[in-house]
Amino acid sequence: MAAGYLQQFWKLVYAALGTIIRHPISGTSIVPVMPDGRIVLIKRRDTNQWALPGGIIDWGEDIRSTVYREMEEETGLQVTQIRRLVGVYSKPLRDPRFHSVCIVVEATVDGDFAVQDTLEVKDIKAFVPAEIPLDDLSHDHGEQLRDYFSGETILA
Repeated sequence: MAAGYLQQFWKLVYAALGTIIRHPISGTSIVPVMPDGRIVLIKRRDTNQWALPGGIIDWGEDIRSTVYREMEEETGLQVTQIRRLVGVYSKPLRDPRFHSVCIVVEATVDGDFAVQDTLEVKDIKAFVPAEIPLDDLSHDHGEQLRDYFSGETILA
């Protein structure tokens, strides 16, 4: 009897691992806009490039909560309003680490810069939009920002 339960348990474990490993990771990027119109970027430690703040959606967490949490963890800033959906990005090679689906939102933010996640974030800076190095951003964040500036909602 106990062997039957153990066998059933391992079937469930294998099924769960197969589901997790075979499916993309869900995450978010945030286009954080300061009250003066500047856009906040973080400098990533792993690529040494500027990037949009954001991260993986935690188990049991919704996208809105992820946006608020990631902004505070990576920049110290508080989201005052999520303004719009910029797009959903799902190309398999968009993230060099793994296949991920990224939901990009624009948010109004305020507060003082304070890196809390020092293992991931090297620096924080608010850029005037014309000064953002769109061709030298981490991952596909240049594409995400170009789409943001176009004003369209993108499914890529």
